[in-house]
Amino acid sequence: MTIAQSVPFVTCDLLDDHPDTQVCSPSVDGKFFRNFGGRKAFGGEIVTVKCFEDNSRVKELLATEGAGKVLVVDGGASMRCALLGDLIGESAVKNHWSGVIVYGCVRDVDALATLDLGVQALASIPQKSNRKGLGETNVPLDFGGLLIESGMFVYADNNGILVSDVSLINDAV
Repeated sequence: MTIAQSVPFVTCDLLDDHPDTQVCSPSVDGKFFRNFGGRKAFGGEIVTVKCFEDNSRVKELLATEGAGKVLVVDGGASMRCALLGDLIGESAVKNHWSGVIVYGCVRDVDALATLDLGVQALASIPQKSNRKGLGETNVPLDFGGLLIESGMFVYADNNGILVSDVSLINDAV
């Protein structure tokens, strides 16, 4: 079972119980993370990808078994193209990912809203990315006042995004 499917949570309550948890700044470069997916609260173990205007690695990773994990994408806050859309989102659901957090844009937002997938991003734009096979996976990311690494845990809902070195929810449920 994944965290998002098995245990409902509110990030405010998690933070109250774990005050040393990292909190993503609500405004990053004047832009705010917003929910775009059908799952409004989601969390899990982090897998990182760093890419700029090329979603090749995002597509590749979300086509693999996710087992309740969350892909955290550092897209450099680009507002010129989307790094996630409906087809890649459907692939993520099929492969059991809990969610995707994009420091950048998404597209196909009406379709994303119907998927059993958590999606947070800075904005939406209809422009798709160019795929050139660029990007790095499992690298440290730094945005929103957070230092994020694969293997950490993330929790997101309408209140915000939390990152922790350890699971804040009993995964055995």
